[in-house]
Amino acid sequence: MIAAQRGAAVRPARLNIQAVARPSPGFKSVFGRKPSPVATANVAAIPGVSTTVDFPRNPDGTFDLSAAPPFGLADLRNAIPAACWEKNAFKSMAYLVLDVGIVAGLAIAAYTINQWWAWPLYWFAQSTMFWALFVVGHDAGHQSFSNSRTLNDLIGNIVHSSILVPYHGWRISHRTHHSNHGHVENDESWHPVTKGVFEKMDFWGKIGRLSLPWALFAYPFYLWQRSPGKTGSHYDPACDLFTPGERNMVLTSNSFMIGMLGIITAMTFKLGLPAMLALYWVPYWGFVVWLDIVTYLHHHGSSDPNEKLPWYRGEEWSYLRGGLTTLDRDFGIFNKIHHDIGTHVIHHLFPQIPHYNLQAATEACKPVMGPYYREPAPSPGPLPTHLIEPLVRSFQNDHYVEDTGNIVYYKKADLTA
Repeated sequence: MIAAQRGAAVRPARLNIQAVARPSPGFKSVFGRKPSPVATANVAAIPGVSTTVDFPRNPDGTFDLSAAPPFGLADLRNAIPAACWEKNAFKSMAYLVLDVGIVAGLAIAAYTINQWWAWPLYWFAQSTMFWALFVVGHDAGHQSFSNSRTLNDLIGNIVHSSILVPYHGWRISHRTHHSNHGHVENDESWHPVTKGVFEKMDFWGKIGRLSLPWALFAYPFYLWQRSPGKTGSHYDPACDLFTPGERNMVLTSNSFMIGMLGIITAMTFKLGLPAMLALYWVPYWGFVVWLDIVTYLHHHGSSDPNEKLPWYRGEEWSYLRGGLTTLDRDFGIFNKIHHDIGTHVIHHLFPQIPHYNLQAATEACKPVMGPYYREPAPSPGPLPTHLIEPLVRSFQNDHYVEDTGNIVYYKKADLTA
C-alpha cells in the first residue's frame, strides 16, 4: 500500500511488474484488502460464470465497483492460459516490419502523387501509423516485445525516437504510471488535478490540460515539463522520475532524439520545408492527437454516462483496485492497426503480456472479474464514432478531485474563472 497523506512527500511506487505477474502465495495479502460488506450477487448471467460470487453492492443494489473486489491478482493470473505469457520475437518483429513498410509506402506514394486531395488522406493514414509505431515501442518498454532486454531497448529507442519520443524517459515514467495507476497523487500522466492544484493553475494551464481540443495536443509539453502539480522533464536525468542508476539510459535516449532531429534537418534541406511539413510534421501532430485521445479514454469517460470512475489514496489504493478502474475500448477498424492497445485492463495489470495475446488473456479473466470488467461499447461501424460522446462528456465534467478523501471522484469546475 502507498499512503499519500496531504502535504506529505511520497515517492511513487516502483513495483517489480514481473513479480506482480507471477505472484507468490502471499501476494494476495500484499495487494488485496478484506472486501467491504457485500451482498450476494448471482453472476450466472455474465458469460462464462456459472457460480455465485460475492460482489460489493451499494445500498440501491447496484455494484460498488469502488470497493475492494472479492478476488485477488493471483486469481486473475491463474486464469490466464500459459500461452498468453509467451513472447515471440519473430512475431513482434514482423509487426514492426509491416508497420515500417506501410509508413515508408505511404510517404513515397504521397510525395509521388503530390495532389491536394491526396495529402489529407496521407496525413490521417500516416498519423495513424505513427501511433502504431508508438505502440510497438510501448511493448518494447514493457519488455513484452521479446525475451531480450537488449533487443527491446534497441527497438524502443529506434522506434520512439523516429516519432520524437524519448524512449527511456517515457518508459520509466510509464512504469511509474502502471505501478501507481488509479492513485490520485502518485499516478503519472492523465492523473486527476486536485482542487488545491486546480486553484493555482492559470487560465491557459486549465484550458490546455482540461478542455477540448487543446488537451489533445498536450503530449510533447507533458514530455518536456510533466503534468500540473509535478516538476521535472522526461529529458532531464536529474528529474525525480529517475534514479541515479537510470541517468545513462535517459542520456542514451536523448542521443537518439538528437540523431533523429539531425535526420529531419537533413531531409528538410534536401526536400524543402513545405515537403517536410507535409510528410512528417502534420502526421506527427496527428499522432499526438491519437495518443492523447486513446490514453485519456483508457482512464476517463465510462461508457455508462451515470458512472464516475473512482480514484484512490492511502489504504484504499492497491495495485489491483487501481488497475480495475482502467477501461477497454473498441476502436473499430483501428483495433488491429493499433495492435489491440484498446484491450487495456489486463494490459495494465499484467503489462508483460504481448499485445497479440491480450484478447485471449482478457477473455480468460472476464469470469473472474465479473462486473469489475466494464465491457466496452461496440463500435457502430469501421470508425469508432461512439467514443466521441464519452470523450466530450469527460472533458466537460472531469476537472478536479478533492484534496482529501481516500476514494474520490472527479468534479466539474468553471475553467474560465
